[in-house]
Amino acid sequence: MPTSTADDTRRMLWRFAPMIYGPTLLFGLAEGALLPLLPVIAAALGADVAQAALIVSVIVVARLLGNLPAGWLVARIGERRTMAIAGCLAIAGGVGVLLAPNLGSLAVAAFLIGLCASAFGLARHAFMTTRVPVRYRARALSVLGGSFRLGMFAGPFVAAALLAMTGATDAAVWFFLAMLVALVVLVLVGRDPEEQLAAEGQLPANGSLSERSTANGSLSERSTANGSLSERSETKRTPGVFRTMWHHRDVLARLGLPAASLSGLRQARVYLLPLWGVSLALDAEAIALIVGLTGALEFALFYSSGQIMDRWGRLWACLPAMVLMGGAFVGLAFTHDLDHATAWFVAAAVVVGIGNGLSSGILMTLGADVAPPADPAPFLGSWRTLTDAGAAATPLAIAAIAAVASLPVATAVIGLAGLVGAVGFAVFVPRYVPRPRFSPPGLD
Repeated sequence: MPTSTADDTRRMLWRFAPMIYGPTLLFGLAEGALLPLLPVIAAALGADVAQAALIVSVIVVARLLGNLPAGWLVARIGERRTMAIAGCLAIAGGVGVLLAPNLGSLAVAAFLIGLCASAFGLARHAFMTTRVPVRYRARALSVLGGSFRLGMFAGPFVAAALLAMTGATDAAVWFFLAMLVALVVLVLVGRDPEEQLAAEGQLPANGSLSERSTANGSLSERSTANGSLSERSETKRTPGVFRTMWHHRDVLARLGLPAASLSGLRQARVYLLPLWGVSLALDAEAIALIVGLTGALEFALFYSSGQIMDRWGRLWACLPAMVLMGGAFVGLAFTHDLDHATAWFVAAAVVVGIGNGLSSGILMTLGADVAPPADPAPFLGSWRTLTDAGAAATPLAIAAIAAVASLPVATAVIGLAGLVGAVGFAVFVPRYVPRPRFSPPGLD
């Protein structure tokens, strides 16, 4: 029985490789290769340090602004078409980066790439929400998060290798374009997992697929000219993004705010750990090694997060993740002037890496759990806007608090915000997200 369960899990996850996991890995590789070099490209066009940082921040702002229109687009043309369009427009953005004659043009190209990243991310989130049976949902979305993390982790190394071989930053941009072309091809030719399940007569009785069939009509009614069962019927009226946001305002306010704090903790890890190393006068190699260690821990634990959520419930992953990361930042704030400050820094970074690894897929899973099963895209646009806002606000908060007080104070405030978010999860996850109805033996 355990072996059968493990095999069923592998088969279910493998169905999503051509349409979702492969394109997600490619998008992560493309972004991971390009983003570290954007400041270099901006500097070559005459940007100073502040202007180069602004070019990079344009992508973050575009991601935040793109969620709501992406939700509207997915609700009207479907996930597959949205992913393909986003990939094509991102290619146009990459060409813009390659040919940009000035900083203004580079900023426009970066903004377009950020919008496309937002649309692609929301479309794949909605795609998984409407296709993955509930009993596999957390594992499937954790693998999705792990695929993107792997791409973002490996992308900079690919860029470094290309730079070493060619000596030109354009090589990384060409790599970005090649990955996106491959992504679009996979999205367009990959078979919809729902079609495979229907052909095998294995549409699950419990989970998103059955709920979606009941809400949206028969599978044949939802088929379209391009063969994707994900596309909505032309006669089906979808609720507007803002109407959906208002209708679900309670869950967005109560569960969405703790989710935003988790997103903020993740972003704080990216900014705070290197800043802390600099404040301790560590050299660049030591800082890179410590941050790389946290990345390795995060990647090693991404599937464990899904296993925990599917077996015991969402709270068993998100609560430890928040407590570990929030507590580590609070504790780190009191170690700056201690005799063994570097050792404490390494210990805190390890704890943060473990916590972040346990949080893999949590935000996508919670969003999928509370989204309307028949048409999740408008809701997910609002959900992802909240979580992206938490990520976007955190670097600004760190900079502002550090300027007014100090870096340890900023670190403590971020950690306390995470602990408050943990309380929010403890209160509202049981209210809005039911526990799993079963604990599968031999969960793999």
